[in-house]
Amino acid sequence: MAWTWRFEKSDGTEVEPAVTPEEFTTQGDAESWIGETWRDLLDGGADQATLFEDDTRIYGPMPLNAEG
Repeated sequence: MAWTWRFEKSDGTEVEPAVTPEEFTTQGDAESWIGETWRDLLDGGADQATLFEDDTRIYGPMPLNAEG
């Protein structure tokens, strides 16, 4: 079981993240990582993120901008 993030512009276009994520072994690790890196991701051009467990979307897209 792997937890991964997908990063997108606000229109849903996938973008390469400014900070390269890993595959996480738990949802908590994935959420902690994005909590620590969301500003760098936003500054690097990602507007939103979606969390997946393997191929299943868990939630998202969620805005990386607090105003979103």
